[in-house]
Amino acid sequence: MSDIKFTDRRTGSNPLFLRDEEIREGVELLFYAYRDHVSDPDNILRKQGFGRAHHRVIHFVGRNPNINVAELLKILRITKQSLGRVLKQLVDEDIINQRVSTEDRRQRLLTLTDKGEELERILSEPQRQRFARAYREAGPEAVAGFRKVLEGLINEDERRAILDKITRS
Repeated sequence: MSDIKFTDRRTGSNPLFLRDEEIREGVELLFYAYRDHVSDPDNILRKQGFGRAHHRVIHFVGRNPNINVAELLKILRITKQSLGRVLKQLVDEDIINQRVSTEDRRQRLLTLTDKGEELERILSEPQRQRFARAYREAGPEAVAGFRKVLEGLINEDERRAILDKITRS
């Protein structure tokens, strides 16, 4: 097992030594945490004939009202064809409203309908409760550390823009 050493830039000391096994455990814990984090919404969506792709679209449209399709594609990193299939279902089921931009007629702007806002609330409520419980159990210092770890997992070239965007929401 190799050791990964981190040096505190301010003090020059190495306060944190992580073995490869500790890093592997972190990766594995993230897989389990994600599995359970999405389990409640997955069950709700399955009953409506939707899946995780629908959930991601609902989440990001809800967090970014009037987002255009190109921006959504950039966030989701899926093909236009995949998004098109998901959007068609969500529009047909009156979850998402799609309208042409008045500034650029080539752009389609997406918002949640009232029905979509209710579905988003139902999907995210168990996730918010799960986070609230975990945050309470961990305490404020751990929450701050966890946020730093999550931020560090985002690709560096996009990190600042993503953090700016989510803190504005």
